[in-house]
Amino acid sequence: MGFQDTPEEWQVTATVTPFTGNKTSVRTDDVVMPDGSVHSRDYQVHPGSVAVLALDADGRVLVLRQYRHPVRHKLWEIPAGLLDIPGENPLHAAQRELYEEAHVKAEDWRVLTDVYTTPGGCDEAVRVFLARDLSEAEGERFAVAEEEADMEQARVPLEELVRGVLAGDLHNNCLVVGVLSLTAVLAGDGVDSLRPAEAPWPARPFEA
Repeated sequence: MGFQDTPEEWQVTATVTPFTGNKTSVRTDDVVMPDGSVHSRDYQVHPGSVAVLALDADGRVLVLRQYRHPVRHKLWEIPAGLLDIPGENPLHAAQRELYEEAHVKAEDWRVLTDVYTTPGGCDEAVRVFLARDLSEAEGERFAVAEEEADMEQARVPLEELVRGVLAGDLHNNCLVVGVLSLTAVLAGDGVDSLRPAEAPWPARPFEA
């Protein structure tokens, strides 16, 4: 393909980390511009995430409603979570999140899409999986806490979610990207055209 994003790294003359949190940090780099000038760029350093668009046999998507304090909203989302372990296999992380947040497992997994959520201010990379052939997970439910203790769960037809996105009623990045990507896939070359679940991910390299 000739039309694609390409890796590139401009020279950094200095870097500091003025804030370090539990999962993320803030970094300031002094970056050399094409004209030779140097300017500071602040951004959040993020471990990366996975998200799961879980589609059941009736064409419904499993969604969760969760409070998100930075935007002061309860958002409908698809199951998602951080890559807590450096080099962690993203498929394993996605399977874990689907189990922990929804107590669901899936037999068929594909890579739906890979995105940088906010590349102007954060290096977060997200891999969105398509999961099908759903069933209830075995064993006890994962013990949730904090915001997750207030989560609601629903299964919503894909078409209804698309309408909500286009109407401006649904705003979660992974949900928006996921449902629009799946709609394009179903209208195009079909699910079998998607990349396998273990496809390479240069943004967050992992061991199979």
